[in-house]
Amino acid sequence: MIRNLAAIAFAALAGCTAAAPGERAPAALPAPGVQPAATRILDPAAAERLRSNAGITLQWIDWKTRGTAAVRVDGGVWHLTGAQAEAGGPGRLFLDGTIAEIGKDYFTFDGTVRIADTPDRARRCEANKRWTFAVTQNRPYWRLREFEWCDGLTDYVDIYFPGTAP
Repeated sequence: MIRNLAAIAFAALAGCTAAAPGERAPAALPAPGVQPAATRILDPAAAERLRSNAGITLQWIDWKTRGTAAVRVDGGVWHLTGAQAEAGGPGRLFLDGTIAEIGKDYFTFDGTVRIADTPDRARRCEANKRWTFAVTQNRPYWRLREFEWCDGLTDYVDIYFPGTAP
């Protein structure tokens, strides 16, 4: 009986990750310590745009003074490290991980997003998982598509296209 319940529960959970008709199923995150698969590049122009980005912002810190978002490629795996610090204050944004896939208007990122001391001192938000950044409404940036992932506040994390001024 317990084995049957476990099988039913596993099947139900597996269904949660299934793709909708016409969509591709999301890839599983690599196990800790396992080298991720090569980044899947579906749109070379978007990949180059991401590699040459013009910085990162979190709205609580500053939209006009951007932080950096560095992309490096190692053995076919694209790595993204981003940070923004509040001028004269404690607020911080940090991203670090690998890029799983780059499409025309989106990319998926496996890694850590951390927000500290903004908009309130002592606020701490951190998660390590698969994230999606996407371009919407013809904006010149990719926006993190999970807005209220931590504590109910809406966090806008944006990575800007090359050539976009603050």
